[in-house]
Formats: sequence, C-alpha cells, structure tokens
Amino acid sequence: MSKTIQGFSRLSKTEKIDWLCAYYLNKNPNAKGILSQYWNDTKELQQLHDEFIENTISNYYLPLAIAPNFLINGTFYAIPMAIEESSVVAAASKAAKFWMTRGGFKAEVLSTVKIGHVHFTYDGEPDELILFFEEIKSKLIKEAQPITKKMDSRGGGILDIVLKNKTKALDNYYQLHCTFETLDAMGANFINSCLEQFAETLQREFEHHEITKEYEAKLTVIMSILSNYVPECIVEASISCPIADLAEGPGFDAQLFATKFEQAVQIAQIEPYRAVTHNKGVMNGVDAVIIATGNDFRAVEAGIHAYAARKGSYRSLTQVKLEDGQFTFSIKLPLALGTVGGLTNIHPLVKLNLELLGNPSAEELMQIVAVAGLAQNFAAIKSLTTTGIQKGHMKMHLMNILNQVGASENEKHQAINHFKTNKVTHSAVEDYVENIRK
Repeated sequence: MSKTIQGFSRLSKTEKIDWLCAYYLNKNPNAKGILSQYWNDTKELQQLHDEFIENTISNYYLPLAIAPNFLINGTFYAIPMAIEESSVVAAASKAAKFWMTRGGFKAEVLSTVKIGHVHFTYDGEPDELILFFEEIKSKLIKEAQPITKKMDSRGGGILDIVLKNKTKALDNYYQLHCTFETLDAMGANFINSCLEQFAETLQREFEHHEITKEYEAKLTVIMSILSNYVPECIVEASISCPIADLAEGPGFDAQLFATKFEQAVQIAQIEPYRAVTHNKGVMNGVDAVIIATGNDFRAVEAGIHAYAARKGSYRSLTQVKLEDGQFTFSIKLPLALGTVGGLTNIHPLVKLNLELLGNPSAEELMQIVAVAGLAQNFAAIKSLTTTGIQKGHMKMHLMNILNQVGASENEKHQAINHFKTNKVTHSAVEDYVENIRK
C-alpha cells in the first residue's frame, strides 16, 4: 500500500480507516479511536448512514436544537435547527418570542414552478428549428408520460417546454426551457428523468427530419439537467407592528431603533460587502432548518445567492418599510424543497423533525424556512443596531472557548459567573482560567 490506492471503495470501513491511519493520519495515535467513537452502536442504523454516500468512515455530527415559540400564520411551531454556530438558535428563539406578542409571522407561497433545461447546439437556420420544435413539442411530452404518470395523477407534472435561442451569448447555443410542478417532492430526479427523455426524443426526431437532410444542419445535445435557480418558486414572509410596539421597556427609543434598522437594511441593498454578511445571517436560519429536514442546502444556497444578485449587483434578501407609524420587515426567497423522497423517507431524525413540524407539505415547509431566515436576520440587525453583535454572540460562545482551553467543570462554573458581568473575549477567558489554576 501507499498514499495512492486502487479499489478503496471495496475495502471494509475498518480497512479504509487502517489505510488512512497508516498513510495520512500516522502522526495522530488517536485517529482511529476518534473515527470509531462516532459510529452508531445500533448496527442497522449505522448501516443506514453508511449507505447514504460512498466510502464512509464515520459519522459527522451536528447539534440538533429547537427554536420554540414561532407563531406562523396563527399556528405555533417549535422549529428544529441543525447547526454548529453559537448563538444562532438563541437568536432565532429570541426573535420568535419577541414577535409572538406582536402578531407573529405571516408567510405565503407565491409560486412553485421549478425549471430544467436541455442544452444543445444547432448550426442551421433558427426559423427552421422553430418549426421543427413546434412539430415535436407534443411528442416530447407524450414520450415522457411513463415518467410523469404518477406525478400527473397527483396534480403535478410538466407545465411547459419553450425553445430558447441563446446564440447571441454563445455560438449555436439553444435550450429547451422546461417548467415543472413537483408538489411535495423536491423533484430533482423526476425533473432530470424528464429532461433526459426530452433530449432523447429531440435528438432522434431531428436526425430523421428534413432539416437534417435538406439543409445539412446539425443538432447536438450537450446535457440535460435541472436548475437550482428557481426564481418562480417563491415564498414571502413578513413581520409587522406599530413602531411604538418595538419598544422593549422604559428608555427604549422605538423610533430611533426603527430608523437605524431601516438604514442598516438600506446599506445592505447598495453595498455588496455588507450584503454578503447580511444574507449570511439569513442563511444561518435557512440552512439550519434545511439540514434538519433532510433537504439540499447547497442547492438552496446557490439559488438564493443568485436571486440576491438578479438585478445586477448582490443585494439584501430582506426589505424594511416604515410607513404611517408601522414597521414592516419582509423577505422573499426562492426555495425548492421537498417533504417526501430522499432523506425525508429514510433518515430517522429527519422523519422525526418533520413530524415535529406537523408533517408539513412542501409549501408549508417553504414558509417555515423563510420565517427562520427572516427571524435570524431580524435578530442580527437588532443586535447590530443596539448592543452590538459581539455582546450576545460572545456570551453564547463562552462555552466553546472554555472547552478549547480544557476548562474543568469547576472552572467553567466560575467562568460563567464571572463573565455575566465582564466582557467575553478569547484572551480574557484564557487569562481568567489561567488565574484560577494559579
């Protein structure tokens, strides 16, 4: 054996680890123990995890937490969040509690259309291709019926297929722009299967068409794939109350807070450096719920960030309005989610988390996720424009620092009491623990 290997996938999990420890982790005598201690004691459950992906060697855990007291469209939710970052769950919970007594969150799904493409090149006359497409459009849909039959029976399926000429951007480039309704499924496999059938029909029909014979035109399918950019699969969430109701106690200037809050969002609308961090705060809430419910957070991230840049520059995903003494904070997000299929049917915790949420439909889950993002962003801006972000964040981060410096239970107890009234920084915590030990 060496640092390169043939047939790695055919090794047992123990053999994989032995090889890694021999050639890549050979300086760490604890490596094997660290990897194996995260195996699940239940053989069947561990096998299930091993079969999610390839070449598994262990499990990588994220904390699963609950943010309670979310009032959404008149219904209370305890929202599951899987995330490692300190203060995210606390911030979401605090925002939920704040708005619980101010009317709660409103959410609405505006549209649920998903998109995929057959990308191809064509070197003939555009008008001839248009006529050809019009001839075969019905056949494209008909030959996909074995794939769409079940989805059609539930009210979903193929919505439309449109031919798009993209030759101004890339020589000879065209696409079939295809739209779908996938109901409670995220629908990636369904959409991709349909697209590949469209591509097969397109290629075959073209090769036997008179365009090919008479004009010697050539059509070549490049690829068929769904898009994770879903600007027609949109959910909106909002919170609103009289500006005066934003006050949390005596001495709190609600009007000043609302004004600074509005200015903070306006900065994120025009300054990309701020917008990225602003939207990262949104995604703290979004991703945590996406992961907890077994959905694809990478796809969601890519689509949402593209949406944030749809007007030519990267901008805030949230908007604020101060009008007639009323404060309104809202968000629109493109979200392609599923509550059936994929991990939702086989991961025990995912199934439990969906049950916790009342076994929501895909549209209901879209609303919950958008609310989590809005709540997180509200909490972040509120901190930034009042106490500053570090005061609350570092208090929540205190336990992580104590663990990093190897504090004992007694040292942790003393440090927690000390830093209730003292500023938390990494160096301050280190110094305090060292002084205890002296």
